[in-house]
Amino acid sequence: MLKSPSAQLQYAHAKTKLPAQTSSAFSMTSSTTRYRIGLAANRAHQDAPNSALVQLLQGSHARIEALQPELVVVGRTLDAIGHLGLLPNYPHIERFPYGRQGGLMKLVSRVVDSDPERMLDAIIYLIDPVDPSSTFPEAVALKRQCVIHGKPFLSTLAGAQEWFELEAIAGGAAPDPARDGSFRLADEGIALIAHDSMKTRMLALAERHFEVLDSFGFRCATGTTGGLLNELAVKIKGEAGRNWVKPFLSGPLGGDAQIAELILEHECRRVLFLEDPHVARQHEADIQLLERAARTVTDYASCMSDERWGDRWLSLIRQRQVR
Repeated sequence: MLKSPSAQLQYAHAKTKLPAQTSSAFSMTSSTTRYRIGLAANRAHQDAPNSALVQLLQGSHARIEALQPELVVVGRTLDAIGHLGLLPNYPHIERFPYGRQGGLMKLVSRVVDSDPERMLDAIIYLIDPVDPSSTFPEAVALKRQCVIHGKPFLSTLAGAQEWFELEAIAGGAAPDPARDGSFRLADEGIALIAHDSMKTRMLALAERHFEVLDSFGFRCATGTTGGLLNELAVKIKGEAGRNWVKPFLSGPLGGDAQIAELILEHECRRVLFLEDPHVARQHEADIQLLERAARTVTDYASCMSDERWGDRWLSLIRQRQVR
């Protein structure tokens, strides 16, 4: 197991530099960051030859070789990796206990840890929306603490694949042409959602990254957030911005469900949802429905739930987009 300090993401902590790594498909042109990533997958995403875990580790193999992250893997997920012959001889793996023995609970602790030898920079938790363990307290707390501490919580195959692609490019790798399709933003949709206390931050984020958001072929939002974003677009674009986003109902009135249908119909691939984890939410079921929709089409959709990762993601996707 790697014993040197974990590097932290630019949007979270200071970084540790490593020498450039070279793979057969991609060449790093500059020094890169050693990330520490927590990895878990529900059982349905583990064992089959075409499972989400297999697709992630095989499809992102060159990116993993380039980035050389330390992977902190929950027990049964690591068993599946070994059984399926994934990541052969990969040196940077730490085994955590099985979920029933506290593996996910330990991941939560490592997300909030301030010790650079222990802290996690991101979580990949491939969630099966019909697996009851995904609603256990430790699973819910894992996402909540990622949001609080500004660390990516990647619960879909598409989100995890995109994270590896963008971070590898940030480290100097060339784009993977096989992934160009999802980065033709003129053909893509994005949903922009924010809780009341986060609406000002959403507006600031949208103004800062207006150019890349304007590149999307379709934008939608719930309730008040949609109206505020259209006001911002009018300020920037004049009358051409009046219908910049399609506003749906507010979340408590069913707007999250309306956007969930777009995700299920493959009309909206990405959701940027600035959540306030510190307030009780009467429409929690609607929020869970939206996330469940993305996890149902795990190889298509992704959700980002915090401002810090959303800010970095928008910067990176601007570089990666295919015009």
